[in-house]
Amino acid sequence: MKTGLIDVGGGFRGIYGAGVMDQFVEEKISFDYAIGVSAGSANIISFLAGQKERNYKFYMEYSGRWQYMSLRSLIKCGSYLNLEYVYGEELSNSGGEYPLDFEHALGTDTEMEIVTTDAGTGKVKYYEKQDMARDDYGAIKASSCLPLASKPYFWKGAYHFDGGLSDPIPIERALEKGCDRVVLILTRPKTQTRVPQKDERVAKLIHRKYPSIAEALRNRAETYNRELSLALEMERSGRLLILAPDDISGLKTLKRDTEALQALYDKGKKAAEQAIQWMEGNYS
Repeated sequence: MKTGLIDVGGGFRGIYGAGVMDQFVEEKISFDYAIGVSAGSANIISFLAGQKERNYKFYMEYSGRWQYMSLRSLIKCGSYLNLEYVYGEELSNSGGEYPLDFEHALGTDTEMEIVTTDAGTGKVKYYEKQDMARDDYGAIKASSCLPLASKPYFWKGAYHFDGGLSDPIPIERALEKGCDRVVLILTRPKTQTRVPQKDERVAKLIHRKYPSIAEALRNRAETYNRELSLALEMERSGRLLILAPDDISGLKTLKRDTEALQALYDKGKKAAEQAIQWMEGNYS
């Protein structure tokens, strides 16, 4: 029985997944395979590193700094969300404020993949944790690179944008990798489908410079809703468990609200118990 874990990320809403995984660390839960999208990839790598509450500190404390995310960062660094600050020398690298224990993550038996989108083609690209190295967390930066909020991230010979543009809920990838059952972390209520209007507005703004990414944005709602439908179907058959908040208290991708963040984190920790029971066969 190969058990997979999917975290779809979602900017600040990703703190829900951080709560889930902190509880997993506390109770020593492991998976055979894990795949992360955008902020979900950062959650997973800290989970594999066994660093409980590391991501919580990023969401709740570091994100309030101008170097992390601000108009000032946009003016000085060229990106509203400064991925180099978050996943680079200042915070995550060996000499940073809260280094990632990459060697521990790399040494676990869990197979890990990270979803990115090729900026030139708009097609999905998957990277393994072994594609990264200590102090080179390019796949996570690439997966978290939101159009307009950040410049495309150059890594491994190509420019990348957020993985959620091309494969927002990578269930089919988990199945391709041989997973028999999957725990899926969503950061919106599971009854909530995606609407295309916001993506269309961003697509219009970037179409001339990144036509393939604009097309991926125009297709994202359809892709998300198709993959969500598959998830719900698999949940009914008992092969998949969806962990999703019943409410996100108005929290948006890049909206920082510490009260809402704490509430979503607490919901994630509580939801993890459902997954543990489900994997042990005691949940219905």
